[in-house]
Amino acid sequence: MEEDTKPLLVPVGGDESNYGIMNIQFSQEDFKCKRPFHVEPTNIVSVTDDTQRVTDEASAMNKRIHYYSRLTSPTDRALIAPDHVLPAPDEIYVYSPLGTAFKVDSCTDGYGKNSSIVTIFMIWNTMMGTSILSIPWGIKQAGFTSGIILILLMGILTLYCCYRVVKSRKMIPLIDTSNWEFPDVCKYYFGSFGQWSSLLFSMVSLVGAMVVYWVLMSNFLFNTGKFIYNFVHDINVTDIVPGTNGSNKVICPSAASGHPPQKTSLVFSSGNNTGFLLFEEWWNKSRTVPFYLVAVLLPLLNLKSPSFFAKFNVLGTVSVVYLVFLVTVKAARMGIHLEYNWFTENDFFVPEFRIQFPQLTGVLTLAFFIHNCVITLLQNNRNQENNVRDLSIAYFLVGLTYLYVGVIIFASFPSPPLSKECIEQNFLDNFPSDDIMSFVARIFLLFQMMTVYPLLGYLARVQLLRQFFGSAYPSVFHVLILNVAIVGAGVAIARFYPNIGGIIRYSGATCGLAFVFVYPSLIYVISLHRAEQLTWPALIIHIFIILLGLANLIAQFLL
Repeated sequence: MEEDTKPLLVPVGGDESNYGIMNIQFSQEDFKCKRPFHVEPTNIVSVTDDTQRVTDEASAMNKRIHYYSRLTSPTDRALIAPDHVLPAPDEIYVYSPLGTAFKVDSCTDGYGKNSSIVTIFMIWNTMMGTSILSIPWGIKQAGFTSGIILILLMGILTLYCCYRVVKSRKMIPLIDTSNWEFPDVCKYYFGSFGQWSSLLFSMVSLVGAMVVYWVLMSNFLFNTGKFIYNFVHDINVTDIVPGTNGSNKVICPSAASGHPPQKTSLVFSSGNNTGFLLFEEWWNKSRTVPFYLVAVLLPLLNLKSPSFFAKFNVLGTVSVVYLVFLVTVKAARMGIHLEYNWFTENDFFVPEFRIQFPQLTGVLTLAFFIHNCVITLLQNNRNQENNVRDLSIAYFLVGLTYLYVGVIIFASFPSPPLSKECIEQNFLDNFPSDDIMSFVARIFLLFQMMTVYPLLGYLARVQLLRQFFGSAYPSVFHVLILNVAIVGAGVAIARFYPNIGGIIRYSGATCGLAFVFVYPSLIYVISLHRAEQLTWPALIIHIFIILLGLANLIAQFLL
């Protein structure tokens, strides 16, 4: 018996700040579902030497547990490892989805789990992504009044579908689903079709996000490099695009689309312009810069574990907060420029209701998308009975942030002299490259995206290669082929279709059809039917939600 109570994992000293990604912590109850496993020495945080950090007993126990787990189904707990063979609570490591073993921080009676406020802002931070840059453009496409209404309605609808995802596990009877994610629920109800279709739509969301990141990183790197070059060489460049005058300059790049590429700038400098012309030739937003990023990001994608980059997650919050600050300052300086034309369009303003409104709903589907990972975020909430409340508050904050940025940018856009049609798919493009505040925003976003991009690539690799080859890293060749394909897609889109609004709405409507509209509604209807509790109103409402998702996807290709 003495052998059985020995810790299976040799404790590793380290900084107490290394708790894990997003500082997720666990309670005593969680340990009942955490079983011994083999941890590679190179995957343990804070290890600075090559000494063995896993005992032979742990390795042997890991093999026995894996053997036992194959004798029964994953839901049968009869052959699961008993509690007395687990290590002491302060010596347990939890395996992160990002491939690293982290030491558990606390384990006493529920303390150490995330509080409601932490859970709310984790959800807010996870949802706030690149879509925020396209919300003003989406409001312009839908019309000011209908844009505000659509943001509110889409927020409520996606919140309800997310609520159905959270409740989906508990509607499965006689099976322990405490460790299940939403794809496991889909597999339970739809078999292999649910498993493979959820993988497909999950890959669409991941690869779509990576393509958007590549387009935006090319944009930010181009403008950052242009600003630095002009500042260092004391060059004053005036872009040949319509714009306002004064210190708060706003430009309309789309109005210059008819100009030849080589005539987009006028240069004012005391010296000759040969160096600047050569710089513009080799520093082009679509022809060269997307290829330069390959040299930096492709090697990072091939790392076995990108857990180092997860430490920079806080940059996402900083970037969003700074964007809100930038929008507030710009609006205060430019003032409000609104004119209500309900159905007619003039030279400077757009109607309040426009037929292109599905373009905004496509963007919003991705903007409010968290359905494939919400279970993971909420299961670490200290008070599980508050999950629905915390999720609702998080959605309210996300919707409020989107409304604030979208409405303020649209309302303060200087019309006249510029038309509201000039609002770009990335609203930062409406500010020239020499604008200091926009330069800082681009720097923040560029660095944040360069640290998040390898994490997205790792998640795509884990989901795809593990499904086909049983390992997230079957070989360098397999990983390289996958990463070259993903990077190639990003480069091609940045070169030939650098429209982030279009990419976001297509990928959002596609993955949202499955994870937001169809699967949550179908699973709820099937579970009610099996429990003989299905009513006609519930059936009609959820069929209507599915049809809305289908119409949202079809409309993206018609408008």
